[in-house]
Amino acid sequence: MEYRYLTPALTKFQLQTMSKKELEVLCAELRHFLIEHVSRTGGHLSSNLGTVELTVALCYAFDFDRDVVIWDVGHQSYTYKILTGRMDQFDTLRQKGGISGFPAPGESRYDAFIAGHGNTSLSAAIGIAKAKKLKREPGYVIAVVGDGAFTGGMIYEGFNNIDESLDNLIIILNDNKMSISKNVGAMARYLTNLRTSPGYSNAKKAVEDILGKTPLIGRPLRDTIVASKSLLRRAVYNSTFFEDLGLQYIGTMDGNNVEELADLLRNIQLREGPMIVHLETVKGKGFKPAEENPGAFHGVSAFDYLHMDDPDNAPHDSFSNTFGEKLAQLAQTRPQICAVTAAMKYGTGLQFFYKAYKERFFDVGMAEQHAMTFSAGLSSRGLLPVVAIYSTFLQRAYDQIIHDVMLQKLDVVLAIDRAGLVPGDGETHQGIYDAAFLGQIQSMVVLSPSNYAELEYWLEKLIDDYTGPRAIRYPRGGEDPVLAKLPCSGALFDQIYTAPNARVACVTYGREAKEVLPACQAAWADGYKMLQINPIPMELVQTLLPYERILFAEEGIENGGVGQRLLCALAEKGYRGKFQIVAVPNLGIDHCSVDELLCDFGLDHESLCERLREEV
Repeated sequence: MEYRYLTPALTKFQLQTMSKKELEVLCAELRHFLIEHVSRTGGHLSSNLGTVELTVALCYAFDFDRDVVIWDVGHQSYTYKILTGRMDQFDTLRQKGGISGFPAPGESRYDAFIAGHGNTSLSAAIGIAKAKKLKREPGYVIAVVGDGAFTGGMIYEGFNNIDESLDNLIIILNDNKMSISKNVGAMARYLTNLRTSPGYSNAKKAVEDILGKTPLIGRPLRDTIVASKSLLRRAVYNSTFFEDLGLQYIGTMDGNNVEELADLLRNIQLREGPMIVHLETVKGKGFKPAEENPGAFHGVSAFDYLHMDDPDNAPHDSFSNTFGEKLAQLAQTRPQICAVTAAMKYGTGLQFFYKAYKERFFDVGMAEQHAMTFSAGLSSRGLLPVVAIYSTFLQRAYDQIIHDVMLQKLDVVLAIDRAGLVPGDGETHQGIYDAAFLGQIQSMVVLSPSNYAELEYWLEKLIDDYTGPRAIRYPRGGEDPVLAKLPCSGALFDQIYTAPNARVACVTYGREAKEVLPACQAAWADGYKMLQINPIPMELVQTLLPYERILFAEEGIENGGVGQRLLCALAEKGYRGKFQIVAVPNLGIDHCSVDELLCDFGLDHESLCERLREEV
């Protein structure tokens, strides 16, 4: 496609002087550009297709050299990246050395705040707006919040801390799920256009000034008019909640009509006080497969968008789907099993459970803390909740795991998806902390299978033979072909390679075994793979005591990680050999493939082999 307006040289001035019809053409070009490029690199497609017009209108109406936009969640910011000088880098999206799929302050001065987890934008925006006030800086702060974020409690904590002095704060509710009646929507749009026009704002202020200066009847009359208008707004907009919090409510508007949005976002800058603008958008707009199934196109790998019926585009086997199918199978004969997720039914493979046992399936929305305590409540009455959450999002529920589950020794099974390194999404989505923070709970059994057979065997084992809080963690994507050949022994650890008379051993867990195995073969070292990573199996400790040197390879952080806990257990038994840990750093994780990340951190088999060959 030949682009007329969308070029890397497009300037802010050119965009802001376009006609409304030219803006519509620009939106069409952006939508085509997104489909074409995301189909090559992978990324978040549906959410970005739905916010094209909104982003164009924001860049048309505001000056982001002065104004600030915060995205919640940041995966809907692709169009914003394109319009703020990164179009010619878009082939590098989520690639090593390229641009991030989320707002990244280190990447561009236009990315004001990191945004990889949901519910955070409003709190950040309030802080930035308050800072602007204290420093007497001009400009607005705009928080773009998806309706999904309203299922998390942090949003309401933010609303509770908005005061009327923040007249530089604008909240945009990007609603792509709620259905609103056509008649009410049309009336709301009509009144919104009327109330946000410059003529209305000027007339409103003039009338208020005159009434305020009129003796005796002026002020009571003004108060009566204000009260009557409030009742009318509540009847038309059903906006009591927002207005009771001191916000001006504007909505609902068609969030995919760039002409209306451009006028609206310019006109509201004439108003005073913090406000919320409620938009309806279509997730996946402009790409039929994504409109029909936005969940499937939320986050995608590379695909051929010109041949969507190609069977090669069908989803492949994965740890997530293997988990989901096995859980649904177990639930057939175990009526106490419930499945809980936090807005990730398909991402965690729970669609199979949902289809078979809707009454026992609970999607609590983007609310991991609630998911955990809700599950504790289920467990306290004899049910067995299995809570499937991505590792990076499980961090949010750590207090609930300790306070509400562990202290009461409740039967809750954590199914931790995307554990370990995650490709493409960068530092905000890495599953590198759960092995460390769950390891601080001594009584919690944590298992880390390396292939599908181990996942299925140990999931059933956890459900049937264990009590109290327990967890099983597994990586994103499919099993490695080499690891698929390893048998499921049913043991808490396995020796995966034996070198006669070896004085050196390499120990690991989970997917990292695919790097340890060839490293041990090349370096003539013994190799061990842990299945249970917490508590540390004491039989493993006894087995490792004779080695002169132990190298521990860990697809997680070192501080508090499995390697350090194993070292402590060895030291308590009198180990005097050399112990080395190769792990993932806490910071500086690029967005690239897992293999590239392993090389960066010395966790690839060649680097491990070199370490194993060092003199004892």
